[in-house]
Amino acid sequence: MEELINKISNNAGITNEQSLKALETVKDYVKEKFPMMAGAVDKLFEGGDKKDEDYL
Repeated sequence: MEELINKISNNAGITNEQSLKALETVKDYVKEKFPMMAGAVDKLFEGGDKKDEDYL
């Protein structure tokens, strides 16, 4: 997720903290509008924080 935060920060010209807040807002919006996808959205955004061996 850090890579995405950096990309947002660089493209929008905002701080990493602002990028994280924007990303969390989008994540929450998608979960609110599509509750059946909430688990998938959570998994998608937590995936970058885990090591490959955690998925084995």
